[in-house]
Amino acid sequence: MSAPAAGKGPLTLMAVHAHPDDEAIGTGGTLARYSAEGVRTVLVTCTNGEQGDDSGGVKPGEDGHDPAEVAERRLAELRRAAELLGVAQLELLGYRDSGMDGWAANRDPGVFCNVPLADAAGRVAALMHRYRPQVVVTYDEQGGYGHPDHIQAHRATVAAAEATGIPEKVYYSTFPRSAFADLRRRLEEAGINAEELGLSGDFGVPDDVVTTTVDVSGYVARKREALFAHESQSRNFGFFTRLPDEVVALGLSREWFTLRAAPAGLSGEEDLFAGLR
Repeated sequence: MSAPAAGKGPLTLMAVHAHPDDEAIGTGGTLARYSAEGVRTVLVTCTNGEQGDDSGGVKPGEDGHDPAEVAERRLAELRRAAELLGVAQLELLGYRDSGMDGWAANRDPGVFCNVPLADAAGRVAALMHRYRPQVVVTYDEQGGYGHPDHIQAHRATVAAAEATGIPEKVYYSTFPRSAFADLRRRLEEAGINAEELGLSGDFGVPDDVVTTTVDVSGYVARKREALFAHESQSRNFGFFTRLPDEVVALGLSREWFTLRAAPAGLSGEEDLFAGLR
């Protein structure tokens, strides 16, 4: 790997995520791969994940759900996952989890989705000044699937990037529809009901929106281990334990991104640092 240009500091990738476990789900392989290549990886997690499952799968609002205990547990899991993925620096913004779109928690003025954008963007901008990442990864305008915290993370990251002018490239983590359809087909061939796993509908973005595909096939085991470091939330992705190895490899061996403000027609890029090394 060639050295970065003089004055630009070490090659640095910053990933801005909403909750503990998001980093492993969408960018675990990418973080592991670039860390192994010697790139400095910085993970920014915006919330403490209070609206996640409590022990035994107890949901927010149900008897026995303790948001403070959930947050403590999830942050401990996050630290373990970050270690597994080789993250050089974990930064916790400490905002309160807003819950899924439409949940009662959305109305709490103190949760992340209701924090003034200038506050959140200012804190992300301060981290950009500290680490000076050439590449930043976050969610698209829809937060991937409409989660209020993902959307707020997107807004804060884009605002910070524009205000600082530091990142040379900003990417949105995404998932192409063709890859989702292929995964469903492979599950059906293996005799597994995709609907029962929650893999239904027409998930993902049109393929022509995807500009960049990162091969993380060499890091599938590490990504899977990082996913299961989030033990308290494993009900959300525990189906991986029931899948044949070849199907797991198919689902986890690539990660997809859209380059913000990409030149017209850009596609087929295979390296987030293309043009920067």
